[in-house]
Amino acid sequence: MRLATVIDGHRSAVAVVREERLLVVDAVPARATSVREVAAGGTAALDRIASWADRQPAAAWRSRDEVVVGPAVPQPGAIYAIGLNYDDPAAGPDAPARPERPLVYGKASTSVTADGCAVTWDRSLTANVDGECELGVVIGAATGGTARVFGYTIVNDVSSRDPWLDGDQWLLGKSMPGFCPVGPWIVTADELDATDLALGCTIDGAPIQDGRTSLMRYPVPEIVSFLERHVALRPGDLVATGTPARLAAPPGPQRHLRPGDTVVAWIDGIGRLTNRIE
Repeated sequence: MRLATVIDGHRSAVAVVREERLLVVDAVPARATSVREVAAGGTAALDRIASWADRQPAAAWRSRDEVVVGPAVPQPGAIYAIGLNYDDPAAGPDAPARPERPLVYGKASTSVTADGCAVTWDRSLTANVDGECELGVVIGAATGGTARVFGYTIVNDVSSRDPWLDGDQWLLGKSMPGFCPVGPWIVTADELDATDLALGCTIDGAPIQDGRTSLMRYPVPEIVSFLERHVALRPGDLVATGTPARLAAPPGPQRHLRPGDTVVAWIDGIGRLTNRIE
């Protein structure tokens, strides 16, 4: 199942997505107030929603341009991000070794924004900012005391590259408002094998990243297992699992984001997350 968050009047609501059409989930017993609530409900909640959606008339479904899509996970309880998690096939024998354990840092939940939203920031704080496509993991309800994956989405881990932020202030350099586009929706884990998905990022159509999730140094199960040994993972928490290396070909690693750019992070099996830089 694909689930989106839409802005319906003055409230946000969960919507089922089928072939680019959306159905707002607003009836009992299928009613779900948030993606976090559905994630906590697990398979039973998904089954109720699917059964209800199957009974709705075609007229109840809306086209994508009829709704305002919010962040796929609008209020994550926590955002964990994994650094240095992709092998770079182009690096050859000089490639750095896999870290002894996953490198974990965080992003503030206030940095979350949606597909289609503009991203801007105070240029006096940071001049050099990049986009980074990452497979996002949405945590679901625990089973037998072990956290499980509810679904997958796309995260653009927008990040400052200025030395005083990228060097020792990662939380600040990655947490400015709008620095975490998430979307356009969630694909539930039962419908997507995330072990070998193509993913990448473009600026104005020019590729800056192109990789596969099979190049992860720590795959999703190992990341989740490592995290839950140290922190309490809750349904609706978000994990950004790392990003492929920048491509050496033009526009190249030194091409940072600037006003007027259109940035697209894409992952096969999920879709495209598009944001304009202002």
